[in-house]
Amino acid sequence: MAKKTRKNSSSVEDQLKALHKLQVIDTKIDKIRIIRGELPLEVSDLEDVVAGLNKRLEKFEQELEQINDDIAANKNTISLASSAIEKYEEQLKNIKNNREFTSLTKEVEYQNLEIQIAEKKKSQNEANILHKQEIINACKEEMKDREEELKMKSDELNEIIAETEKEEKLLLTDSAKAEKVVNDRLLVGYKRIRSKVINGLAVVSVERSACGGCFSQIPPQRQLDIKMHKQVIFCEHCGRVMIDSDILESQE
Repeated sequence: MAKKTRKNSSSVEDQLKALHKLQVIDTKIDKIRIIRGELPLEVSDLEDVVAGLNKRLEKFEQELEQINDDIAANKNTISLASSAIEKYEEQLKNIKNNREFTSLTKEVEYQNLEIQIAEKKKSQNEANILHKQEIINACKEEMKDREEELKMKSDELNEIIAETEKEEKLLLTDSAKAEKVVNDRLLVGYKRIRSKVINGLAVVSVERSACGGCFSQIPPQRQLDIKMHKQVIFCEHCGRVMIDSDILESQE
């Protein structure tokens, strides 16, 4: 409660000075983050793409392994059927009656049919292997390209972060200190305005009798109120907090 009372007991002029200081600090932080640009998002997106390609590659390789298992099973079927045919044909040499002949002949026909089916499946699976291998090679090639792009973007981002991280941490500390001086309600309003405007400027100076944010003309009485530092004045058009040159000069 003590901290809140101290913040709320500050004069309007002190609040405006603290608010302007906060804006200056936050603008510097914004500029650092602008330097990074879209790199963090690009790196994150590329990481997702590479992870997705890895999963696809694992799936394709599992499917390829299954096709190879199917071909092995086809070959085994052909081998067993061929052995059975040899056995039945040997038995046909020693038949004793027509019933045995008919039975053995049907078995031979059945095994030949099994071989034909297995041969056909084997050919289809071998064709599938070629097609699947092409897909895998294309996936590997794409993943290689994406990984190279990710490394390049990551290195670029890490270099920028290394150059700006220390400065940003100091600015964030200063920003937190400045926030403690600003009235709670005013701070909430400041952050809300910053989130809505493109350039992040929630506090602007009066320039040539106009708002420094939207450049709308300010009536004379309104300009006088701003110079008095007795109340926080918001632009009627863009909602930004307006301050005069005296505040700026006192902080230089």
